[in-house]
Amino acid sequence: MTIEQLEAFLAVAERGTFTRAARQLGFSQPTLSRQLHALEVELDVRLLVRTPRGVVLTDPGGRFLKRAREALDALRQGTSELHELAQTPRGPVSISALPTVGAYSLPALVEAFLRENPEVQLRLGEGLSDALEERVARGDLDLAVTTLPLQRVDLVAQKLWSEPFLLAVPRGHRFARSRRPVPISALVGEPLVIVGGSSANAALWAACEARGQKPRIGIEVDHPQSQRRMVERGVGVALMPEIMARDHAFARFEVVEVQSPPRRTVALIHRGERSLTYGARALKRFMVEKLKGRR
Repeated sequence: MTIEQLEAFLAVAERGTFTRAARQLGFSQPTLSRQLHALEVELDVRLLVRTPRGVVLTDPGGRFLKRAREALDALRQGTSELHELAQTPRGPVSISALPTVGAYSLPALVEAFLRENPEVQLRLGEGLSDALEERVARGDLDLAVTTLPLQRVDLVAQKLWSEPFLLAVPRGHRFARSRRPVPISALVGEPLVIVGGSSANAALWAACEARGQKPRIGIEVDHPQSQRRMVERGVGVALMPEIMARDHAFARFEVVEVQSPPRRTVALIHRGERSLTYGARALKRFMVEKLKGRR
């Protein structure tokens, strides 16, 4: 059984006539007929029947159709992987990430990846979840790191890690003396420093609603780094992703655990393996190997 025989069978089954299938494959009709006949002889079964209106699959042919697609996909993917092994990843690769991921997870990873793949030219950007999805779907980006669930159904997502939000408070704040995780409800009435669009905001709003109060917004900012600086200056308290909150050795704020904290799931997204260059595939594999399950 050959790839050409499987391609011939799938083309005829999907196009419905020998004429259209031959045109799709660039074969003459006699060549196409010979490929199909050889496949039927090898399988010892009739796969299709010609009728005045076109081609009709037999019952065995209908059953074989799904397996033929799977086999051909596997052969193509295997061939692509062998070609990839024979080449050095190179060329431009564009990736964007959520600001917290871009600032706190990717620098060391990018340094290590480029050391192993010096011929890849990385372009790294930042953005919010909705914008990242749209840019990947349009083909502006090869890869993006965002949070689940996705809004679009036409993208491929691979989970990397899940992490809680922690509470960042100014030095000397009463919560910093707590020996136990602070409940979200305790934040009601506190001045909040929020990032617009953060998944943690919903938990804050729900806690305020349960207490019959409106959230007290100290300030809303567009970027997590601004949020961090505002907490340091005592403007208010904030929920921060763990990767950001834990990186506070030289910061002027304290980190407190939250009782039943909101969480976020971080994932790598793209348009599918066939849309990725060798360089992009190499980066994807590297990121999954280094980041998957880190939390």
